[in-house]
Amino acid sequence: MSSASTSTSQGAFAHEHVEQPLVMVVDDDPSMRSALRRLFASAHLACDLYASGAEFLAQVRTDRPGCILLDVGMPGMSGLEVQAQLNQRRVDLPVLFLTGTAQIPIAVAAMREGAADFIEKPFDNDDLVARVRKVIQQHCRRQSGAPERREVRRRLQLLTPRERSVLDLIVQGKTNKEVARELGASHRTIEIHRSRVMEKMGAVSLAELVRMRLLEGDSATGGAAAD
Repeated sequence: MSSASTSTSQGAFAHEHVEQPLVMVVDDDPSMRSALRRLFASAHLACDLYASGAEFLAQVRTDRPGCILLDVGMPGMSGLEVQAQLNQRRVDLPVLFLTGTAQIPIAVAAMREGAADFIEKPFDNDDLVARVRKVIQQHCRRQSGAPERREVRRRLQLLTPRERSVLDLIVQGKTNKEVARELGASHRTIEIHRSRVMEKMGAVSLAELVRMRLLEGDSATGGAAAD
């Protein structure tokens, strides 16, 4: 079970609607979670705790700055599997891996997939806090200059997988008929999906929708999902 967020400060971190940075700890070891909770509280960093990757993915927050501290060697869903899910969801939060010496090759693989850092156990408390603060500050600097991009990403997260597929194909210039053929759906179904995409994205024209998609900064994928 996840704990309530641990925080010693309530002020907004930077921009309007941006809260204090949050460290999300995912580790199956109760003693490690407890130790990290105390460490981050003493460092005045808000912290949420999760006992498994599945629990974390069901509750992950992407609406505030922060970072994810992820144990590599968890039972069930491994740290790498959690990272893969985050990448698939386009979660734009830095990931730091906690790893044992024998797991360093796995951590290196995680770095290749976009992890910000990996930290060997046992770790030095001050070093861990410093590295967490560093990736949070880097993330906040990237985000502070792009409030519109944050808003676009927030809206994109409202889309279902099928709506995202429809969006990716629409911004490639495909017609509803072409999208329906590629996704194996009826023309009417695609019209409904397209209408929902426009509504959720707050776009009044195709040109605006294309601009939003480009602003997100990712290339279109066109992957299909079930209705």
